[in-house]
Amino acid sequence: MELELPTPRQNTELLGQEAAESEFLDCYRAGRLPHAWILGGPYGIGKATLAFRIARFMFTHGGAVGGEAGLFGDALPIEVADTLAVDESDPVFRRVAAAGHSDLLTVERGYDETRKRHRAEITVDEARGVAKFLSTTSGEGGWRVVIVDGAETMNKNAANAILKILEEPPRQTLMLLVSHNPGRILPTIRSRCRMLRMPLLSDQNIATLLSRYVPDLAPEDHEGVIRIAEGSVGRALSFVEGSGVEVYRDMMRLLAGLPAMDAGALHDLSSKIGRDNTGELFRTARDMLSWWLARSLRAATTDPGSLPGAAGGLDRWFEVWEKIHNLFQRAESANLDHKQLILNAFLLIEGAARA
Repeated sequence: MELELPTPRQNTELLGQEAAESEFLDCYRAGRLPHAWILGGPYGIGKATLAFRIARFMFTHGGAVGGEAGLFGDALPIEVADTLAVDESDPVFRRVAAAGHSDLLTVERGYDETRKRHRAEITVDEARGVAKFLSTTSGEGGWRVVIVDGAETMNKNAANAILKILEEPPRQTLMLLVSHNPGRILPTIRSRCRMLRMPLLSDQNIATLLSRYVPDLAPEDHEGVIRIAEGSVGRALSFVEGSGVEVYRDMMRLLAGLPAMDAGALHDLSSKIGRDNTGELFRTARDMLSWWLARSLRAATTDPGSLPGAAGGLDRWFEVWEKIHNLFQRAESANLDHKQLILNAFLLIEGAARA
């Protein structure tokens, strides 16, 4: 299923992050706005959407800063603002959406044309582009905003290049570091940023967004996707795209048959995943299986009988989880056969359930 989804820079709405939006607005209204923020939280909850929302707001309402700018900003002329929202008919919104605003720079992992995927890290050359961008005057005489998307993926040299900027931030510059894992960012960078922690979305938020973006999703699949999402609309939508829902149904049928599995159905599923040259079905199956194992192990810690074969042998299931986790990790760094990986993972689960 191909979905037509807005990119974060095009998104007009942000659900479930009212507290994060209010925290930024409180700093703005107080007249002392930190020049550097880390927008941290799990994948798929709206961090990048919030970053572009903030950028549009600053271009529209930021005003001018008087005096010397320090890390946590100088007093700003205050406008009354109850929301970060900028109307989509506003020229600022349209230029940001079209990546055409001269005072906005986005830094992210480059795309590898050979492997047809994003590179593993943000490089020093990409980070040095920030210094070059900030060495020129503002194109529109106001604020400049830099968004580093995936800040935890900066390599050492890239991180040091960003750190140098944070140590002496230019006037009227806002740095927004978007991160799924802020703990992996250099402590010296973290210490120079205001941390804005963003929570998982509620099931109601996920349901609302699924209804908006996937109105034809069957009710039974709707509920299943919400469970898998575990607060991440990004995860929910990635499962729905392509053949994700179909793979989900096949996998749940196999797991429902434990301690025995339908060998023919397992072979059909693994073959289907193996034939997908894009790797999308494999990544979907990998994430679903990891989710099922994590959820099942959490339940089994309080009720060991909730997993087949788990009574008196919970350690065996943790061992299976570790083996499957390592199996999938190796798939990221080596060109392993996806069909065989899925077969091996399911057979490990079946072995534990039969024990």
